[in-house]
Amino acid sequence: MKAAVLYQAGSPLKIEDVRLSEPRRGELVVRVAAAGVCHSDYHYLIGDLATPLPVVLGHEGAGIVEEVGPEVTKVKRGDHVVLLWRASCGRCEYCARGRPALCDISKVQRNTGGMLDGTSRLTSGDTELKHFLGVSCFAERCVVAEDAVVKIPDDTPMEIAALLGCSVITGVGAVLNTANVSAGSKVLVLGAGGVGLCCVMGAAVAGASQIIVVDVSAQKLDFARQFGATDVIDAANDDVVKAVRTKTGGGADYSFEAIGRAETLLQAVRAIRGGGTAVAVGLARADSTVALSINDLVLQEKTLKGSLYGSARPVIDLPLLLQLYKREKLPLDRLLVRRYGLDDVNEAFYALSSGELGRSVVLP
Repeated sequence: MKAAVLYQAGSPLKIEDVRLSEPRRGELVVRVAAAGVCHSDYHYLIGDLATPLPVVLGHEGAGIVEEVGPEVTKVKRGDHVVLLWRASCGRCEYCARGRPALCDISKVQRNTGGMLDGTSRLTSGDTELKHFLGVSCFAERCVVAEDAVVKIPDDTPMEIAALLGCSVITGVGAVLNTANVSAGSKVLVLGAGGVGLCCVMGAAVAGASQIIVVDVSAQKLDFARQFGATDVIDAANDDVVKAVRTKTGGGADYSFEAIGRAETLLQAVRAIRGGGTAVAVGLARADSTVALSINDLVLQEKTLKGSLYGSARPVIDLPLLLQLYKREKLPLDRLLVRRYGLDDVNEAFYALSSGELGRSVVLP
């Protein structure tokens, strides 16, 4: 099969023939129908974050089960599934508390670049290739753990299903799960990329009375209005914190930083009112830190928290998100702006880094 392989951070992905081994106990083969072009992959592609190399990238995807290994019971051949880059065991303390994104079993995949047992199913010639977050869906097929898929109805558009697996569940989940935004609240979203726009959609679903979006791109700000933004701020020309306080009459109730930069996270905290909550959603460079005013947190009783995978329970939340999409509460068809072939995956990441609107997918 063909796959996109990263041999060295900072180098283009190489499209080559790769051998995929048979699935082992508790694993299955998925024929990839669509894979999202996400900034998380881009961080690893350019070296902001490290993963074992060489690796087949791609973590946001959907496809059709083509083969099941021994003891697989949750899905069968022919099922349509969304791929999960945070597999969970369902038995540990985090899973029992309804926080499967923090399950320890995914650490094995992240640290080894392998499957849940730490070993690989991918080779190119005599070279062993690594799996990316247990998914590696920039490929025609992928082997994944049974616990790394959620079955969906066969009539779900595969391109939309792929987006559900990361950007949608991350952005919408940050609003509905991590922050639990209440109706009538004033919400600030910093960053109008794919995840930021999903935060905007989540705020609209939650019934926020005001949704302010911040970006340096006038085109992205105009685009954000299509997803529920009531106000926009051009960060290239305006004092963001001052503008938010003016528009809201004192500060936002909730803010969501969807970029992964220290300066915008600081703005997210400073722009909320007393008792407000700021949520860090965007991934940053591995060495990124931020300096905050302790007294601002204490005297204003502000909350700063992180959101991983939208604090979601994918088995429960993905079907709910799909229902919201079908009821036209999540305009995901509008979010999907471009499609690429696997051979054009490097072009897709160049467009992403250049500020392309919305979300794009690769169709292997």
